[in-house]
Amino acid sequence: MNGEDRRAHEDFGDAPAPEEPRAERPDAAEPAIGPAEERVQDGPGTAPEPGRDPAAAAAPGPASGDGPPSAADEDGPGGPEAEPEPEPWHRLSPLTLLTAPMGYLRSFAVPLLIALVAGTFNLNPWVLGSTLVAIIATLIAGVITYKTFRYQVGTDRLEIRRGLISRSRRSIPLQRIRGVDVTAQPLHRMLGLAVVKIEAASGGGESEEGKLDAVTAAEAERLRTVLLHRRAVLRGDSADGATEGAGPAGAPQVAAGAGVAPTVYFVMPPSWYFYAVLSLGYLLTPFVALAALLGFGGQAIDVSPGTEGGDAAHLTYLWLRDVGVTVLLLLAVLLLAVLVLMMPVAAVISYAITYWRFTLLRRDSSLVAERGLLTRQSVTLEHRRIRGYELLDNPLQRLRDAVKLRAIVTGLGETATRAVLLPIGDRTRVLQVVERALDPFRGTLIGHPRAALGRRLFRAVMPFALAAAVAWALDMPWVAGLFTLLALAGVPLGIDRYRSLGHGYDGRLVSVRSGSISREQAVVQRAAVIGWTWRQSVFQRWSGLADLDATVGAGDGACTAIDAGFDESVLFAAGVTPEMVEPFLRRPGGADGRAKGPKDRPADGAGSAGDGQAPDRGPAGSA
Repeated sequence: MNGEDRRAHEDFGDAPAPEEPRAERPDAAEPAIGPAEERVQDGPGTAPEPGRDPAAAAAPGPASGDGPPSAADEDGPGGPEAEPEPEPWHRLSPLTLLTAPMGYLRSFAVPLLIALVAGTFNLNPWVLGSTLVAIIATLIAGVITYKTFRYQVGTDRLEIRRGLISRSRRSIPLQRIRGVDVTAQPLHRMLGLAVVKIEAASGGGESEEGKLDAVTAAEAERLRTVLLHRRAVLRGDSADGATEGAGPAGAPQVAAGAGVAPTVYFVMPPSWYFYAVLSLGYLLTPFVALAALLGFGGQAIDVSPGTEGGDAAHLTYLWLRDVGVTVLLLLAVLLLAVLVLMMPVAAVISYAITYWRFTLLRRDSSLVAERGLLTRQSVTLEHRRIRGYELLDNPLQRLRDAVKLRAIVTGLGETATRAVLLPIGDRTRVLQVVERALDPFRGTLIGHPRAALGRRLFRAVMPFALAAAVAWALDMPWVAGLFTLLALAGVPLGIDRYRSLGHGYDGRLVSVRSGSISREQAVVQRAAVIGWTWRQSVFQRWSGLADLDATVGAGDGACTAIDAGFDESVLFAAGVTPEMVEPFLRRPGGADGRAKGPKDRPADGAGSAGDGQAPDRGPAGSA
């Protein structure tokens, strides 16, 4: 049965559903990743299938950290942890009768507002009547949602039941839960409610496997704690003590257990909000707001001839025509000046709304990032799914030695926002958090050959130089001058791109860096590398360069060392994962019968392939 079939919704009858056969639980150290199970039953309120004994199903995974757990840590005070009992069925909060209709109305707010205003002005009974019917329909839908929605935390799965005419029952195995996120929009926060989103290993395209909208804030925190704790119990990696779990090498981790206090790694200080002026995206907030306002006005105001909007537009045109070009230029300059002055203020305000009281903490065996002023969001990232991290910056941020931290996580959607571990801030403070919460890269980056500098300069300068030459040929001096300036600006840009190139390996972590306007340094675990790919264009083959992709099952899927020396990149990959690369080498590279790795060569990248033979160069190769 594929993922779409599992999501089919069918009507319930009165007959109980047959018990579903269960597959044997995978090993706790590396659980199987597959689609979340979902079944349709024939009767509401059917008791969940009995759970399994976690101690008999799987053994705890190998410990990694300061030392092996003690016997008390493994068995707890009273021996192995007892199998939890299923909870009773729960409803959503009664305040769903208010939040559900508001959620439905939000999707149709603009059309309903326009219809209501137009109907009021024109006294059109059909428009007013249809608007009233739509509002009543949303109220009825809210009542149906509250009356039919049920959820239950069972022994080994979360059951969600909903629907009146087309009833569905979703079953999510607790073992496959990847994260439990808690969000609260302004209305929810006013009412003391929250939305719980459960993400599980699934082949579907939905952003979450289960969504409880809305429960009380206390119930949301209780659900997150219970779900993550029972997941850990079923995997066999939890106890009543501090049991070290699998995760980033060297990172301190405590498995889920009752009574474990969270560890706070970072609380955003007020001075960090001013780093918003170093982000171009936030600086452009006034221009984005103006464009959105003009777009809304263009859709809401009818400027057809004979209408009030059309008459106003015609009068505006006549006024602009009469004032003259000089006045128009002055007005344009004044508007631009106002927008420019608003840029830093709007950037700080929008940045504060997004990252208000940003907090990074460890709760049980997961990292939790909490942020937001109007909509408070809490994202849970399981330690064992974190494969590394990324440091991101731009030229403005590098002037202030600022950087942004983002996690590289397997099976996570919306990584641009959900994987953020720290917003833009002081690099020293960010690296201190990496030291405590993750595993820092302690090696040095290998520089790329001089031939890479020529390629960076060519790409940064040549397109604009060609455009300038064409403009001069067409007798367009202003355009040619503009492209000439851009070509000159490409020289320092190309040099900075070259200086940013680098890759390294410290024995545990692989690091790759590239970019200038948007520079990224990715750091991934050696165990996360599942393959290597070499890509060469014709020009790269002439220069002895190649793009080396370290394939990982997380983040964007690969970390790329751009324009690395071909022979050196082969030796680098062989030093990181010799079991993958050496079978493809023509002959061993060292006297000890192995290819020399990055730790056998100088850190400045001057090592050569003289001691070994690289594979035949082709347009692309992979290991």
